[in-house]
Amino acid sequence: MVKPKKLKKGDTIAVVSLSRGVLGEDLCKHKVKMGTESLKKMGLNVIFMPNSLKGIKYTEEHPEKRAQDLKEAFKNPDINGILCAVGGIDGFKIFPYLMEDEEFKKIVLENPKIFTGFSDTSVHHMMFYRLGLQTFYGPSFLTDIAETDNKMLPYTEKYWNIYTGSTLNEITSSDIWYEERTDFSEKSIGVPRISHKETKGFELLQGNENFSGKLLGGCLEALYNIISGHRFKEQKEICEKYNIFPSSEEWKDKILFIETSEGKSSPEEYEKMLNTLKEKVNFDSLGGIIIGKPQNEVYYEEYKKILCKVVNNPDIPIVYNVNFGHAYPRCILPYGVNIEYRHSEKKFIFNEPLFSE
Repeated sequence: MVKPKKLKKGDTIAVVSLSRGVLGEDLCKHKVKMGTESLKKMGLNVIFMPNSLKGIKYTEEHPEKRAQDLKEAFKNPDINGILCAVGGIDGFKIFPYLMEDEEFKKIVLENPKIFTGFSDTSVHHMMFYRLGLQTFYGPSFLTDIAETDNKMLPYTEKYWNIYTGSTLNEITSSDIWYEERTDFSEKSIGVPRISHKETKGFELLQGNENFSGKLLGGCLEALYNIISGHRFKEQKEICEKYNIFPSSEEWKDKILFIETSEGKSSPEEYEKMLNTLKEKVNFDSLGGIIIGKPQNEVYYEEYKKILCKVVNNPDIPIVYNVNFGHAYPRCILPYGVNIEYRHSEKKFIFNEPLFSE
């Protein structure tokens, strides 16, 4: 895997809307302003790619323009990092414009850059994994950088700072978790999220207390849609055509990381999605499984039981309640990087550098 460079003061980060185009709607104008100011305070310049602010309808109707923005962000030597605006549901629609483009596939590896986001961005991470670029399952612009309490959540900021030079090389549990907002309007500016003391921390549900392997995974709903075509029939066909989802052999010894979306899938849906994933990923061959905290801790206990039932192998380590994905706050998980879990210390350690320099 080709690694990107860290960001440094004065570098430029590009915001892209590769899935849902909500960033361009009037209801997000205050978020655009706040997020821009937040990045500038970090010493970073920010540019919004030409089609990133054109709104939901335009973005939905023009996947070729989304693809164009991503390609241009990699081509432009003045851009050092790429930040996804938010997730969505149809990010896969850019694949025909990029996976047929030899120039794009070449520049991704010649000009490697930090690429960060989560949720439906899982499909883009899988594309980059296929192409050989190490990307990060981590913060996005709307959810993190443009936090309306005027500052990023402290735990999230601690892990964001890895992009900008922090030498932190471990993941520990946050002492606090936060509920998702119910109001994202200007009225929420300066209003803290509802917070709770973390009482459980990382939970080892089964398996060895120490394990290691290379990270691979994403949002369960997004992975399920790649495999099943449940939401869009053409998604399955397009993703199969370009081999977006890793083969069963590629999952061998990997650390599978998965988390659930803001839709808070029912226990029945959760079990169905896990079983579908199991058809493509030989769980018995995995080095371990890491599960993100469910948003607002909805179905927290139910998901635990279903996980162990579907995995159906007590030797496969499962660590539950890790701070990544749709729950707040969130860390970063670098694709393809070797990570080690030490239960006695309740921490994950990166066993290799995350950046080329």
